[in-house]
Amino acid sequence: MGAYTISREQGGILLFTITKPERRNAVDYEVMDGLEQAIEMAEEDAVKVLAITGMGDQAFCSGGDLSVFHSLKTEEQAYAMLSRMAGILYRLLILPKPTIAVMNGTAVGGGCEIASACDFRIARKGTKAGFVQGNLAITTGWGGGSILLEKLPQHTAFKLLIGARIYTAEELKETGFIQATFEDNPLKACFDFLKDTLDKEVSVLKAYKSLIREKWILDDMKERMEKEAANCAILWENDAHHKKVEEFARRKK
Repeated sequence: MGAYTISREQGGILLFTITKPERRNAVDYEVMDGLEQAIEMAEEDAVKVLAITGMGDQAFCSGGDLSVFHSLKTEEQAYAMLSRMAGILYRLLILPKPTIAVMNGTAVGGGCEIASACDFRIARKGTKAGFVQGNLAITTGWGGGSILLEKLPQHTAFKLLIGARIYTAEELKETGFIQATFEDNPLKACFDFLKDTLDKEVSVLKAYKSLIREKWILDDMKERMEKEAANCAILWENDAHHKKVEEFARRKK
């Protein structure tokens, strides 16, 4: 099995699924390739919505795959990875079609950053999620912090970031980060959430999304996300981060 699948679902949904349940659907370079491919495919006229989810019922995405990225030690090495992913999430943010994160399970760290870049987020009841990067002595590095500060009230977003704690889906719905929760099959939940969207013409969806795209462009989101990646790369090189990662790896073992 590869790291991802891309499928065309009924109603014009293009579904991108991370297929690494044994790694809690963590992001590696292959997943990055897949996201780039899905974003390109989503620009086709037949696609109305791009949906992102994870395989299984345990994890949506656990962020960066430490088994892969643990080898990144220097600021330069970290920045190459962080800036690439920030660029991908910027493309996701300004995609000229609606996007939705179907959070089938836990989302932490970079998983929350991916979700933040989508227009909508729905989560399975009981799901837990959080921007936990601060616990590893780094910040969000894929641009998710900048996105979150735009999409939620500033004080709410700032608290989610600096607290670096895990929240339930129900708590995150109260903040506005999650728009709906579900119990059924994630794909069915996606259809149900979008039922009043999928019957609209693509031209209408693109026209409304252009209003949001213009805002992100005028707000210099690309530059802000790149700067976020650069700041994270500086922290990545510090001994404090490497020590936290080693401690985390020992606990996992």
